[in-house]
Amino acid sequence: MNGPPIVLAAHGTRHAPGNAVAADLAALVAARSGRPARAAYLELAAPLLDDVLASAPDGTVVVPLLLSGGIHLRHDLPHAVAQADGRARLAAALGPDRRLARVQAARLDAVGARRGDPVVLLAAGSTDPCVDADLARAAELLAQEWDAPVAVASLSGRGPRLAEVARPGMPVATYLLAEGHFARRARAEARAVDAGPVTQVLGPDPLVAELALARAAALPALLAVG
Repeated sequence: MNGPPIVLAAHGTRHAPGNAVAADLAALVAARSGRPARAAYLELAAPLLDDVLASAPDGTVVVPLLLSGGIHLRHDLPHAVAQADGRARLAAALGPDRRLARVQAARLDAVGARRGDPVVLLAAGSTDPCVDADLARAAELLAQEWDAPVAVASLSGRGPRLAEVARPGMPVATYLLAEGHFARRARAEARAVDAGPVTQVLGPDPLVAELALARAAALPALLAVG
């Protein structure tokens, strides 16, 4: 073992393939790092994070599989980690990060989008104002990677909707980690406004696993929660 255990904490969904992304990422993280790694979920799927942390060994690192800040990162996850009585610590969310932009660009290439053409970054959305800056930074990173303007739209919560920013034929870069409710909505809304091709979700990409491990490795500079 090359370090304390890592728990990748996802929101959870009733869509089983969506939950599999967290488990697949945990397997990649374990293979890359030699550290024990497993997936856990805030709700709607097993194992629940609360149950995993109830028996977590000292030094366990919880990495949120979240692409931005928000209520889950500011309230739900810190509360869950605090219940572990100091045995676990909470890392930063995955995004925004240049590695995510690189995966998004690869997904755009895969659907035939042309480098240099404007695209829309489409996120799940949040009611938390702190997410606005994270999405703006994610769009900036994708713009640098794609060498083109990037507009931001959200499927829920704050921010403009796809119909407000997408022009006909404009490619849509989903800023979603896994398949499920929001991925289905992204495709439906793109069809409704005659947008261009919609990318696949980020999924268990090696770059996402690399990023999760980097968040865990950066944790010694952070304060323990609990």
